[in-house]
Amino acid sequence: MAKDFYHNLVKEALEAEGWTITHDPYSLKAWDPKWAIDLGADRVIGAKRKNEKIAVEVKSFIQQSTSHEFHGALGQYLNYIVAPEDIEQDRVLYMAVPLDIWETAFQKKGIQASLKRYEVRLGKTKKIIEWKILD
Repeated sequence: MAKDFYHNLVKEALEAEGWTITHDPYSLKAWDPKWAIDLGADRVIGAKRKNEKIAVEVKSFIQQSTSHEFHGALGQYLNYIVAPEDIEQDRVLYMAVPLDIWETAFQKKGIQASLKRYEVRLGKTKKIIEWKILD
């Protein structure tokens, strides 16, 4: 499996935010032997010491057509979102995108509508990771 251009940057940013990388990649072999989400990570939260678990699909958006890459990324996200729910019900899927892509292409009406409609959880990467689901 080829790693996205920003794979290591996202991994380092997660670790800097207190996440422990548990899977690199997070295999979905129960669904398809060739399917894998880029990263799985856990961190302990709160006084109850409960584990928060995420899976992160890294998207670099380095090709010439951002629209074409978005269509592929959204399709992959939609395919992958059901697998962690079936394998580990408490692991939440996020898509990590470069901050400049978030600030430009991802502000376009069509992309915003799709992100909201399909409840895509996003992490914007630079040196710091910000995780959110669009309201």
